[in-house]
Amino acid sequence: MNRLKMLENKLKPGTVYRRADLEKWSRSVDRHLQALVDKGSLKKLRVGTYYCPKKSSFGDVPVDDYELVKSFLKDDAFLLTSPNAYNKLGLGTTQLYNKYYVYNHKRHGVYVLGNRKFEFKRKPGFPDKVSDEFLFVDMLNNLSKLAENETKVKERAKEKAKELDGKLLRELSNSFGKVATKKFVQAALA
Repeated sequence: MNRLKMLENKLKPGTVYRRADLEKWSRSVDRHLQALVDKGSLKKLRVGTYYCPKKSSFGDVPVDDYELVKSFLKDDAFLLTSPNAYNKLGLGTTQLYNKYYVYNHKRHGVYVLGNRKFEFKRKPGFPDKVSDEFLFVDMLNNLSKLAENETKVKERAKEKAKELDGKLLRELSNSFGKVATKKFVQAALA
């Protein structure tokens, strides 16, 4: 069996690989990576990052956002969310966005990974999982970036704040909220 075939047999569908991950299985990693991309066994996501696509009856399954970010950061200490998640709060936000927020300890800035835009926000701390209370605070923090009527959303948010866990909402607001968000939450829960 030749080295290229051996490397190809090591690949797991649905997995994101960095070039360094594949070096242990190949002495000519760049040449083999190019051959695997040409063959369709790997897809190049960005410099040094590749995806072994899962196959379905409709074609290749897109890379999982979580796996993509995990490989990019070389770490799983992050929180991945999207402005689309704000819609579930029932505050009148209905727009759909092709954008994701990644709260993490390493990177800051906007990066395109796998044809999707990720805005990395370096924060000293963030919750382990997305809750309605976190989405509420995050939505208020990013409200000026949304294509929604801010006044109408804030009117509905005053009522919604009373339905959420007030203690957790205050805590998240104090930890992650901008000054305006903290003031808004304090007034809404008063």
